[in-house]
Amino acid sequence: MCYNVIDGKLHLLCQHFIPMSTRQQDCLRPNCLFSRNHAHPVGCRSSSCTRMMQPPQRNPIRIHESLCADCVMRGEPRGALKCS
Repeated sequence: MCYNVIDGKLHLLCQHFIPMSTRQQDCLRPNCLFSRNHAHPVGCRSSSCTRMMQPPQRNPIRIHESLCADCVMRGEPRGALKCS
């Protein structure tokens, strides 16, 4: 199945991921509705075709050994892993 890849920044102290850009990874299967190799024309109603994508994958392209801006604004102590 096709899926989205989210590039972004990862803050190690709070484990927050901040997205920066998104791209689609093509599975190249003919039965996947999201693939450029999809065998059926626009408006496919075939029950054999995959109509869902896999959950997006996070790709940290920048890694910071600090808290994110949200945690700093909330006054979270350094190294707190409890923020969501």
